[in-house]
Amino acid sequence: PAGLTAAIYLARFRRSFVVIEDGRSRAAWIPRSHNHPGFPGGVSGEDLLARMRAQALHYGTVIQEGSVESLLHEDAVFILELRGRQLRSRTVLLATGVEDVLPDIAGARDAVGQSLLRICPICDAFEVIDSPVAVIGDGELGAREALFLTTYTSDITLLHCGLPSALDAENRGVLADRKVKVIDAVMSNLSFDFHARTVTYAGDGQTRRFEGAYSALGVKPRWALARGAGAAHADDGRLVVDAHQQTSVSGLYAAGDVVRGLNQISTAEGEAATAATAMHNLLRERFDRVSP
Repeated sequence: PAGLTAAIYLARFRRSFVVIEDGRSRAAWIPRSHNHPGFPGGVSGEDLLARMRAQALHYGTVIQEGSVESLLHEDAVFILELRGRQLRSRTVLLATGVEDVLPDIAGARDAVGQSLLRICPICDAFEVIDSPVAVIGDGELGAREALFLTTYTSDITLLHCGLPSALDAENRGVLADRKVKVIDAVMSNLSFDFHARTVTYAGDGQTRRFEGAYSALGVKPRWALARGAGAAHADDGRLVVDAHQQTSVSGLYAAGDVVRGLNQISTAEGEAATAATAMHNLLRERFDRVSP
């Protein structure tokens, strides 16, 4: 969504540009989003992307399928290497997103597509109100996500998949106070039943069934291209940007999940609009010879 939002803005700014699309948009995983403004009945990720793509194409955007293999910054020009070809640009927007770390369970990817395995409680915890829910997590991250869900349901089980010592006594105490059950789990005991639409954990002689599970194993920002261009990043790999979404490299911008940890479509779209406008203004000031 960030890349397509920027494309719509840049096309309407009458800029010459190309969108390189690698087909790995995280938004495409969404079965149905109910928290994106403008869709009272919800919208699937694929439908939202198709609508945004159509809007960008309507204004003449060039979208090419492919993957950028490297990005260099030399003499105020960005050099993008793709398979068998090279592009040069004065400015670049990175909307490369993040990669979710899913549990090593058969069918995990398909379970996301059917809302049995969820990856964003901010997005869809409203849909699990008063339901039995599992959180698959390791250490403090899993504890935080389980505690976040207590706003929505009182039936939460943290399936802790790391070393028991990774979840310290303080976190276990807080979870107990909030009535969150904790199981030091073995992932091979967890399974998805797509027919019954349940998540089952069978271990310690007991079988527990949940209407859904959240993966709280973190994400991996896709920041390799930015690193090649010399852009600064935080300890977690997220790119550091200013108020206009510009990285530490002049002319290189970033928007969406690769920048901020909220991982929301609406914030990605806002960041992309900010970045596209800043790119347009930068080009005006440096190359169009129009006073700011």
